Amino acid sequence: MRFNKQTLTILILALSLALAGSGCIGEGGGAENGTIQEIPESEFSNIRENPVTPWNPEPTSPVIDSTACIDPRASVIGNITIGASVMVSPMASVRSDEGMPIFVGSRSNVQDGVVLHALEIIDEEGEPVEENLIEVGGEKYAVYIGENVSLAHQSQVHGPAYVGNDTFIGMQAFVFKSKVGNDCVLEPRSAAIGVTVPDGRYIPAGTVVTSQDEADKLPEITDDYAYKHTNEAVVYVNIQLAEGYNKAS
Repeated sequence: MRFNKQTLTILILALSLALAGSGCIGEGGGAENGTIQEIPESEFSNIRENPVTPWNPEPTSPVIDSTACIDPRASVIGNITIGASVMVSPMASVRSDEGMPIFVGSRSNVQDGVVLHALEIIDEEGEPVEENLIEVGGEKYAVYIGENVSLAHQSQVHGPAYVGNDTFIGMQAFVFKSKVGNDCVLEPRSAAIGVTVPDGRYIPAGTVVTSQDEADKLPEITDDYAYKHTNEAVVYVNIQLAEGYNKAS
């Protein structure tokens, strides 16, 4: 295929613009390591306040630890707290503009194409919708992601939802109106809908769990389980990626 001079110039300019947008929100944001910085509103920013709506009259900016990395091609919107060393990868959407707030704990990762969103917490009459909130440590959340959690490529956690510490949510897995315990694994394309998954259990690939009886009977993670240590490795890699991208930005 041949390109004329004008076409080549356009391609070079487009590539230059794409590369110019690389980097992370993190150490380059001007805050001390480990501190919390509030991201200012910007109409064109990928990190911005939620809009004013009938269910939320107050715009709120995300609060992001300075050691977290938010890829410029990810969206982080509204009442969100993101902890230390969190990696939010390209095309992820953490959107707290309907159900809020959303919390992502330290050293967790939100990989490419992941969606965190939630059902509204205020009804048309202005009354709280309590069933759309999860209580953790005396505070209420639309989505709560614990520490050292991996949300693998294209997975979705839709609130009301809770994911406990050291849990792996596999590729294209789905959590909705559910609580997933600590040290769990949702294998790729599995789902937890309207259930509580006990600590230390796994959902086999492609399995959709929709009753509490099914959830209570899920297999336990034993020493010979193939993915027992997968999350530890994934968390380590993403912590290093967040640090590396922040140093490069």
